[in-house]
Amino acid sequence: MTPTRTLAVALRVLQQVRRDPRTLAMLVVIPCALMALLWWMFREVPSPSPFDRTGPALLAIFPFVVMFLITSVTTLRERASGTLERLLAMPLGKLDFLLGYGLAFGLLAAVQSGAAVGVSVGLLGMEVHGSVGVLLVVAVADAVLGTALGLFVSAFANTEFQAVQFMPALVVPQILLCGLFVPRDQLPGVLHAISEVLPLSYAVDAMQHLTVGSADSAVAQDLLVVLGYAVALLILGAATLRRRTP
Repeated sequence: MTPTRTLAVALRVLQQVRRDPRTLAMLVVIPCALMALLWWMFREVPSPSPFDRTGPALLAIFPFVVMFLITSVTTLRERASGTLERLLAMPLGKLDFLLGYGLAFGLLAAVQSGAAVGVSVGLLGMEVHGSVGVLLVVAVADAVLGTALGLFVSAFANTEFQAVQFMPALVVPQILLCGLFVPRDQLPGVLHAISEVLPLSYAVDAMQHLTVGSADSAVAQDLLVVLGYAVALLILGAATLRRRTP
């Protein structure tokens, strides 16, 4: 891995995204719009508002899902167009390629999460008893996790449609078992055990710890697990990345 090559890949990705206003809108506008829709749904519900209960979890879920979709589809497009093969024919390692993508989309994730957190806390009045700065860090980590999973999945798909098909298998179960609908400690034994090994569970736990003012150590532990999964997925993605789509 060479830092200059990794940065060159990241700059190339950022330039491509800058020329695609629809992708930029999906990255920034959609999570904010979804949070606003959730607030509007529960606006007339008596206190305590369900928005304050479900909002933090969705601040973890929305960036994760959006970044997964954009990253997996974008990487497949690079392979299908032959760009990936041309890049890897140069003195550019697979890890340089994936880390460059991870860095670029990580920066975009920071913008996306900052906008979503700012709208949720600043405009919609979501109650947070912990640090808003830490909340932003966790939201960015969740988006980076979605990026890493999207890069990993792209190694096993031959078309953009196949990449999207991974969503019901890898993303939806995590949403169902992360504690959004039923607290994880109230899940049946087998489902609780499965939720313990799913990274999105720890992302949602970190958000919920922040909103109720739990100890910083609990948030830090969950955050480290999320980042550990992201690093592991990037390494696995580099190990399984192929030059050519069959």
